Amino acid sequence: MQQLAGELEIDFKSEKYKDAYSRINAIVIEGEQEAHENYIKLAELLPAHQDALIRLSKMESRHKKGFEACGRNLQVEPDLQFAQKFFAGLHSNFQKAAAEGKVVTCLLIQSLIIECFAIAAYNIYIPVADDFARKITEGVVKDEYSHLNFGEVWLKENFAESKVELEEANRQNLPIVWKMLNEVADDAQTLAMEKDALVEDFMIQYGEALSNIGFTTRDIMRLSAYGLTAA
Repeated sequence: MQQLAGELEIDFKSEKYKDAYSRINAIVIEGEQEAHENYIKLAELLPAHQDALIRLSKMESRHKKGFEACGRNLQVEPDLQFAQKFFAGLHSNFQKAAAEGKVVTCLLIQSLIIECFAIAAYNIYIPVADDFARKITEGVVKDEYSHLNFGEVWLKENFAESKVELEEANRQNLPIVWKMLNEVADDAQTLAMEKDALVEDFMIQYGEALSNIGFTTRDIMRLSAYGLTAA
């Protein structure tokens, strides 16, 4: 059972904490911005679902504002330059797939990988967050599950024709996630977020999403293993 921040006696005002938080806070702000832009692009690629996708993009924009407020509350300036580099791999792959009209790849990157990454990070962060950030993050997590659900539902309905592209997109993008988790491990540790817990939660979320779409347990074990040696 995870301990609450108060029991761990985290000093939210220490320079070490604020330095790590400047990068972690920037990552969640940039992640929500990426998601906002990605859902707008998906609305262009899937005009039949335009209203739902625009609604998701607006929710991501609200989340971004919430996390900006979390930074201001701790008087921390987010290191957005770091965060943009952090997301560069997934960003580039999404843009390339969108330009090629590869809806399945775009949905895997945004609706599965980024959403599962976010949910895992928020789940591990909530018990060790300051009171203000905890309230904001708890609200955001509820929304993220609905975003994950959009991708799951669409991919499940189109599973047979999407399966080969999903496996290829997984092979290209999952190793990037393990690199991202490694890159953020030290800062996360400073915020009392254990890397092993982040990896475990991500794998649970991602595995469940793959299962909901239609992959077998054997498939999921194979797909989840890509790049895991780097984690």
